Order: sequence, then structure tokens, then C-alpha cells
Amino acid sequence: MSAPKFIVIEGKRIAWRDLLKLRREQRRQARSAQLTLFELKEDARPQAERTASDRYQEPSPFTLLD
Repeated sequence: MSAPKFIVIEGKRIAWRDLLKLRREQRRQARSAQLTLFELKEDARPQAERTASDRYQEPSPFTLLD
């Protein structure tokens, strides 16, 4: 017995090769997607205050009040 060329899903007749093509595309996209643990937000701080070393080298006037 040969493999069927079509499959019926929810009353629609779909070709196996089209179904396999869609599935390959889904798998390719799933592999390329990168999951994150939290939402990435834009850093609004000035450039000189974005890293700890920069904050140490150029303290702001507000940090000197402490």
C-alpha cells in the first residue's frame, strides 16, 4: 500500500507535501526563536552611568550627597 497523497483535516483536503513543508517551516522558526526570562527594557540612564565602572569613574553630583 502506498502512502496517501492527501489528508483530510476539519473537512479540508490538504496535500501531504504542503503539510510537511509547513511543519518544516514551523520547526525552523521554533529553533531560531530565543526565549527570554523577562521583558527587555531600554536603559534610560545616561551613557556615563550604564556600567558600574563608569559610575565609579564619573560619579554624579547626587551620589556625592550621601
